[in-house]
Amino acid sequence: MSDTKITALVLAAGKGTRMHSSKAKVLQTLLNEPMLHYVYAALKPIMQDNILTVVGHDAEAVQRAFPDRKTKFITQDEQLGTGHALQVSWDAVVKTGATHCLVINGDTPLVTVDALHRLTNVAGCCDVAFMTITPRDTGAFGRVVRDPERRITAIVEAKDYDLNRHGPVTGEVNAGVYLLKIDTIGPLLSKLKNENKSGEYYITDIVELAVQEGLTIDGVQCGDDISLMGINSPRELVTAENTLRSQIVNDLLDAGVLIHNPETVIIGPKVRVEPGAEIFGHCEIYGNSTVEAEAHLGSYNYILNSTFEGGSDIRQFNHIEGAIVCKGCRVGPYARLRPGAVMERDARIGNFVEMKKATLGEGAKANHLTYLGDTEVGAGSNIGAGTITCNYDGKNKFPTTIGEGAFIGSNTALVAPVTIGKDALVGAGSTITKDVPDGQGAVARGRQINIKRRLKKS
Repeated sequence: MSDTKITALVLAAGKGTRMHSSKAKVLQTLLNEPMLHYVYAALKPIMQDNILTVVGHDAEAVQRAFPDRKTKFITQDEQLGTGHALQVSWDAVVKTGATHCLVINGDTPLVTVDALHRLTNVAGCCDVAFMTITPRDTGAFGRVVRDPERRITAIVEAKDYDLNRHGPVTGEVNAGVYLLKIDTIGPLLSKLKNENKSGEYYITDIVELAVQEGLTIDGVQCGDDISLMGINSPRELVTAENTLRSQIVNDLLDAGVLIHNPETVIIGPKVRVEPGAEIFGHCEIYGNSTVEAEAHLGSYNYILNSTFEGGSDIRQFNHIEGAIVCKGCRVGPYARLRPGAVMERDARIGNFVEMKKATLGEGAKANHLTYLGDTEVGAGSNIGAGTITCNYDGKNKFPTTIGEGAFIGSNTALVAPVTIGKDALVGAGSTITKDVPDGQGAVARGRQINIKRRLKKS
């Protein structure tokens, strides 16, 4: 075992016809992450970066989805079955210098590190090992065939199973995760045939070929462990997603996160939530988000790739993406923070305020009906209701700078590029096209004229 080196081969070339989607099946998402993400996450503690991935249908999109993944992608131009995928990738497997190859399907997002350890622990004990399960519904899984002495003799795909030839169905099926000894299994790959109802080359046929060559086979029995089952339909995907959601929420509750109405909270696998944070139901948090201790997230919030420091108060019904909300800040209700939005300590935004690539300085506030785009707002400034920064001229984006302690009156348009100085005041209803110096006031609106009304005689 000490001389054992294992490389992983992830099969991710299939289209997944039953998903009724044009994109690769492994890019179907659970909790806003492609299912292939979960397979990589389970493999990494065991394989580190010694992972190969076979792609085929929508191959470029699969590779784009994992730009930071240290894996070698191997293209299977024709999807002629799992055995064919093994054939086209075998040279790359051999070049890794590994002694064993762990083969796993990319559509098994529930697979765990512990389950994979059970398989890799038999490395060095046999030539072929694979995981078996006994689910309530054997469905389309390949049937495991054993002789009267309980020795494995073959794996037969469900559609090819013949009771007269293979005997009674036992309920034990192939989970689709294999451990192959490279130097003894390599010579068998050329013997794979596609003489079956699907006309494909099956990786499962390796078991029968190994028996014929007198090699040793082991079936690692895992009972009814659903974590090993692949996803082949929208219903199966949603069932797996609910399982993952429940696991994440329950783990956070056990760790000390206060989650109200937890069955309605959705938290992605990359999200980090510290003990002492408080989250209310009907809240979705995805991507590389961080919720620190003492942060408060109200109900009906959608959050992606955002950070909330302790003491921040996120009220209800907000859409927040790519934002940083610092200690003591208050957001919403009904606010939108777009990528690049930064709220410094004790800043506040209220209902129907939108920020994009904008910084709201310490203690600054924009409480109503405001758009801040490509904007720097200084500490302590007040942005009146109906203020917009006009950052786009139809071709280019331009910045707006508002100094510390500035007061922007309601219904003001700041036409970028423009700078409002420290402690400056802009009168309500102004359209500002020129810089306002520090400490000065600016009004840019038409002069009011009062006209006597002509009243109808009664």
